[in-house]
Amino acid sequence: MDYLNGIVVALTILGLVGIGIYAIIVSRNLIKVVVGLQIMVKGVLLAFVLAGRASGNIGLGQSLALTVIVVDTIVAVVALALTVQVRRRFGSLDPQDLTTLRR
Repeated sequence: MDYLNGIVVALTILGLVGIGIYAIIVSRNLIKVVVGLQIMVKGVLLAFVLAGRASGNIGLGQSLALTVIVVDTIVAVVALALTVQVRRRFGSLDPQDLTTLRR
């Protein structure tokens, strides 16, 4: 039964990381890009905990996950603050509209 739980968690990790990458690549909105990054990081958190459990040192995996949660929260807040400023300055959240270079 323990083996089956590991497979389910590994598939969940792959699903979250895949959804996050898809959201980052396909999205035309900076807020959706930040949300995609958040989803991807949640998959990485699960991977840390699973790796700690597999190695028999679950405390290390959990402490790494807690560190990532703190850093990820700070990154998300700064990214959303920058997104608000981009919207005020350029009037758009489309990343392609942010370039000031002309072709």
